[in-house]
Amino acid sequence: MLEKLQIVKQRFDEVSDLIIQPDIISDQKRYIQLNKEYKDLRLLMDKRERYLILTDRIEEAQEIIKDSGDDEMIEMGKMQLEEAQEELPKLDDEIKFLLIPKDPEDSKNAVMEIRAGTGGDEASIFAGDLYRMYTKYCESKGWKVDTVDYSEGTSGGFKEIQMEIEGNDVYGILKFEAGVHRVQRVPQTETQGRVHTSAATVMVFPEAEEFDVEIDPKDVRIDYFCSSGPGGQSVNTTYSAVRLTHEPTGLVAQCQDQKSQHKNKEKAFKVLRSRLYDVELAKKQAEDAERRGSMVTSGDRSAKIRTYNYSQGRVTDHRINLTLYDLSNIIDGDIQKIIDELQMVSNTEKLKEAGETF
Repeated sequence: MLEKLQIVKQRFDEVSDLIIQPDIISDQKRYIQLNKEYKDLRLLMDKRERYLILTDRIEEAQEIIKDSGDDEMIEMGKMQLEEAQEELPKLDDEIKFLLIPKDPEDSKNAVMEIRAGTGGDEASIFAGDLYRMYTKYCESKGWKVDTVDYSEGTSGGFKEIQMEIEGNDVYGILKFEAGVHRVQRVPQTETQGRVHTSAATVMVFPEAEEFDVEIDPKDVRIDYFCSSGPGGQSVNTTYSAVRLTHEPTGLVAQCQDQKSQHKNKEKAFKVLRSRLYDVELAKKQAEDAERRGSMVTSGDRSAKIRTYNYSQGRVTDHRINLTLYDLSNIIDGDIQKIIDELQMVSNTEKLKEAGETF
């Protein structure tokens, strides 16, 4: 382990020197990449320092026990040895996880899209419930949520809604939410009191930087139209909403949330870049999942991942067979415990895969 940490230290020293070089600072893409690497390596350096302290304490305690003729000193040495030996395996595992190569997308902001699926008006209401769940979760993390585009359901909720989410490691956390979510409950629109099953699809993709995806302006058709959502007379009577169509792929992105046509266009281009980036990423995720036999991040957008059963107060994540009887808190944004379990499974898979290198 110390040999591996020494290699990491050499790279940390190298990156520390690089990020203050004028030619690196002037190259935005390179500078951002190195800054992210520096933060990751800094965390490993802190763990390395603690690892060295513990190994020194073990060595020191063993010498005291072996060479000291003082019973009190020997007892102190045994206590020191026991404490250090108890902490070391946990720290060892933490370092192993940190040494697993990170997905470069994980640290990015994200675009989330929620679409009503089967179930008519009830599916739109459920999509609205999911939107509220995620916005409350994002607020609890201190992330910024910005609506890009939406289409309201006829009885409430949304037929579809898109939002940009900004913060630390947003995509790395929210990527586990992508897939089909089902709800089993008596709909607000149902008079007979029968339980219905409805569904909504959640899509999460990393927000692509301009240097991640280059779009040729000639490939994009731009249409302007009047916003249909709330916002006053000026929004609904001016051509401020923007729709972009990437003609080579047929991908569409639109934004009508801002009063300014320029701001809507800027946001729509962000989403279009992210969609194009996501197409390639989904292929890679599917390949990785097939290679690892993973269901946690499979890249399969049609996979049923979670069921919310109101009559039983139950939420079940089907990928890891996790069932929690805490529906009211979960639908109110308390989804961290589910994400923690999914991340743990994903990390364990990666650790097994990298096992032979440790």
